[in-house]
Amino acid sequence: MRTVGFTLRQLTSFVAVAELGSITGAAQRLRVSPSAVSGAVDELERVLRTQLTVRRRAHGVTLTRSGEDVLRHARSLLHEAEDLELRAQDSGDNLHGPLMLGSYLTLAPTVLAELLAAYTEEHPDVDLDFFSGSQTAVLERLTRGELDLAVVYDVALPAGISTHRLYSAVPHVVLPADHSLAAAECLPLERLAGEPFILLDLPPSRENTMALFAAAGVTPHVRFRTTDYEITRSLVGRGLGYSVLVQHPEGDLTWGGRSLVLRRIDPTPRPVDVCLAWDSGVRPSRRAEAMLETARTLHGAAGPRQPEAAAGDESIGA
Repeated sequence: MRTVGFTLRQLTSFVAVAELGSITGAAQRLRVSPSAVSGAVDELERVLRTQLTVRRRAHGVTLTRSGEDVLRHARSLLHEAEDLELRAQDSGDNLHGPLMLGSYLTLAPTVLAELLAAYTEEHPDVDLDFFSGSQTAVLERLTRGELDLAVVYDVALPAGISTHRLYSAVPHVVLPADHSLAAAECLPLERLAGEPFILLDLPPSRENTMALFAAAGVTPHVRFRTTDYEITRSLVGRGLGYSVLVQHPEGDLTWGGRSLVLRRIDPTPRPVDVCLAWDSGVRPSRRAEAMLETARTLHGAAGPRQPEAAAGDESIGA
């Protein structure tokens, strides 16, 4: 077997420089001198026989095209090295070490919370943490290696992402319980055209919702835009308009105690998948594999879908 010329210390220094954009910042993170960081990156470039960085005193450090490619593999190697060390320490199912999950905002109160609770009960020694935000922000962190897994909609995912489907969901109309149309079992969007609309203005919810209206030939009268799921429900509960949402809590009350009703959309919109996603270029750690097993137990074993060559143009709700 050919001897590898670079070291984990060199990879660690390079990844820190790439993520922070400066030698000084990387040195502070790693608690070493700037000269040690610079020397490690220089040596890595020498061993790999390619320039990885462009260093300008006033503009920090940027990566070359080769550097961007090496960064992805360096993160994967460091991830596997950490996992190897932790695997050696683990005995049986007694897992240790960090596990960082991400979640699209509207999926966090239900899907993510359920996964965290079940996983903690099964693996209490794992240092579990999470980040929630827009799907764009979550996927950016996932591809940067800052997240191990992410709960997202299986829609327009970037190339190189693998997924495990948890379940499918369909958008519904959300109305205050005393609305004049609340008695209808299902509603074509045309019947709501003149009503004030509360838009969850958060991608990819916004794009899917507007696509539903466009398909129905309706231009909604948007009265309020929000980026918060519960504010959207609360405004509906106060009679300020209706909304279209995918995720729905078990109860039908808003935080303010106002009753809501859900009504099917006619015709029924295409279902969308909620999934656990991970970077296909990074081998899941034993802790991440255990989370996938937890998801299979909770939501069935639909199985992973391998990444496609390019992301398709699809739409999704909240």
